[in-house]
Amino acid sequence: QIIKQVSVRFDSKTLHIPAHSADKLSSMKDVDWNNFLKRVCSLLDSTEKNTGAARSKLNLLYYLCTVAVHKEIASRLMNSQLFPILIQQLRAAASWDIRTKVARVMGLLALHTSELGENVPVSEAITLLTELIRENFRIIKLKQCLLPALGELLYLVAREEEKGEHPRECWAVPSAAYTVLMRCLREG
Repeated sequence: QIIKQVSVRFDSKTLHIPAHSADKLSSMKDVDWNNFLKRVCSLLDSTEKNTGAARSKLNLLYYLCTVAVHKEIASRLMNSQLFPILIQQLRAAASWDIRTKVARVMGLLALHTSELGENVPVSEAITLLTELIRENFRIIKLKQCLLPALGELLYLVAREEEKGEHPRECWAVPSAAYTVLMRCLREG
């Protein structure tokens, strides 16, 4: 049983970057896009531990959820330095709120991306999500937040392999991912 995600709203007043629309982001010149991306990455990568910093990260993740549903933006974000930072946040964030929102952003990026570069560490994300689900298997709410992202990443890999443009080794899917997925389906 996977909970349907409620729509997210971000507060543009407390967002520490300009809240550009997806149309504005897609029409940005490369220099402006790179500057925007650097600011997003630096805000996510911030190591501050106070409540305000956590709230700020959550707000940024909500914003990323709203722009990640556009194919061009999703592809650009997926193939940028943002994806490795999302993996790092999924691994290291102290708050499960942040981890679940990071997983949601990853899932939305995987769902809406139209092309995937072979250097995107999708296998690492799949492995990490698998480990988090396995370690927290009895926490149903958490599992319901992480499973959609895992499913979208697996589907993205299958879609890319079907195209046959990249070697199969690019995105090796660990067998543990399938085992955990099947266990979740069997045991709920």
